[in-house]
Amino acid sequence: MSRPRSPWWVVVGGGIAAAFGPQMYLASLGLFVDPISAETGFSRTTVTAAASVAAVGMTIGLLTVARFVDRFAARYLLVPGFVLFAASMALIGLVPPVALVYLLPCFFVGLFGAATMVPASRAVVSWFDNNRALAVGVVTGFIGLGAALAPVLAGALIDSVGWRAAYGVMALLSVVVPVTMVTLFVRARAERHVRGRLVRQAQVDGRDVSLDLPGLTFGEAIRTRQFWGIAVGLGLVGVVVTGLQVHLVPMMTDRGLSDDQAAALLVVFGLTSLVGRVAGGFIIDRVHGAVVGPIVMLAPIIGLFFLDLPFAGAAAAVGFIGVAFGIEGDLLAVLITRYLGMRSFGRLVGSVQAAFILGSAIGPLVLGLGYDSFGAYDPVLPVLMVLLAIGAVLIATLGPYAYPAVEGFDRLAARDELAASEILTDVAESRPTARMHPA
Repeated sequence: MSRPRSPWWVVVGGGIAAAFGPQMYLASLGLFVDPISAETGFSRTTVTAAASVAAVGMTIGLLTVARFVDRFAARYLLVPGFVLFAASMALIGLVPPVALVYLLPCFFVGLFGAATMVPASRAVVSWFDNNRALAVGVVTGFIGLGAALAPVLAGALIDSVGWRAAYGVMALLSVVVPVTMVTLFVRARAERHVRGRLVRQAQVDGRDVSLDLPGLTFGEAIRTRQFWGIAVGLGLVGVVVTGLQVHLVPMMTDRGLSDDQAAALLVVFGLTSLVGRVAGGFIIDRVHGAVVGPIVMLAPIIGLFFLDLPFAGAAAAVGFIGVAFGIEGDLLAVLITRYLGMRSFGRLVGSVQAAFILGSAIGPLVLGLGYDSFGAYDPVLPVLMVLLAIGAVLIATLGPYAYPAVEGFDRLAARDELAASEILTDVAESRPTARMHPA
């Protein structure tokens, strides 16, 4: 039943597939604002409300799919997810000039797009223990690259075939490329299933081996201080960094940069976050997350102190913030699996990501209200620094890993999947739930 496989093909396949997922739609939305408004008469507020509506759909989708990720084979969730996501995006190009009708498929873009995220993450992390953060970082790096190239693709399509057909072409790409990648490459380690439902045991040399991954149940996990420390700590960083990303251009033009220079800072942010995802994964696999995390979370504070003229200084400051944003994505999956295990990975990560998506609206709102109240962003920046400091303290005090990496696991998993499962069975038996840290 076991066969040699390079786990990095799962990473590449999952990363390429994810690059054509929800981030492609969200990253290119800005380019569709003017052409949609010009043809339909919608206000910019109506057109851009698609992002908020999609976020609501994605939140509901994450909470829903999280209940199935740990019980069904990855492909049985990913393939329908990408097909329905692509169909929803194609429908946007067919809607009449009625606002509610326009927003309805945008909601389903988020709802079904959620099914393209967590199952792939679980498949990737199941193969890796020694290089888990790096694997996650490479996948999120593909997503970041896709988000960077999506506006280029969308702009070319809008200019050549119009915005309606552009959504059709993007939808076609979002089903053909991901379904091909998922079918060829993406599968969880030692994944055995009957009509999609995962099988819990297999026999190895006459011995029953559990295919369940070691870890706490969802109910046990949410009663630990580690879960809430991870969720709140990383959530605070997300609130701050998202707020800064949205308000970066107006903040810097207020301080004297030209529109082009301020826009260039968004490019710096994107590139440094991409570097942070990959480099951060490499580092987190070698340095404890409770050490790396606080350092990364405090980096934006340094950036905020130097976020001023000249342009070079502002670019360096934005680089600090971008790196923190990139590494944060690696930390979530790694900290969840190291402190709470893999048993309920889908429900835990899906729930936290859903909360992050809703919380991402708080940062821009806080900065916007601060500007409206004080006529400047500066009075709000100390509040952001305090939030980052609180997040750093929460991560720094998580304690030792409950599920540290098993030496040589990655090589064994690539050579013999079920033998790796035997190792994890022994790990689960040697780590009783008494090792939980109650809240």
